[in-house]
Amino acid sequence: MMKLCILVGTTVGSYAFYAVGDALGFSFLWSFVLSGVGSVVGVWAGWKLARRLEE
Repeated sequence: MMKLCILVGTTVGSYAFYAVGDALGFSFLWSFVLSGVGSVVGVWAGWKLARRLEE
């Protein structure tokens, strides 16, 4: 369950942060960097969600 939540969190976080960067008119490079930040945030959020579901 933990790995699934982290996978979904990473995917959603990465895409969401990339879309925000693209919507704000950032270049591809900065949108890509934001995508990496979104991946890290997604891993953290997925991990927290999985921990709550296991309780």
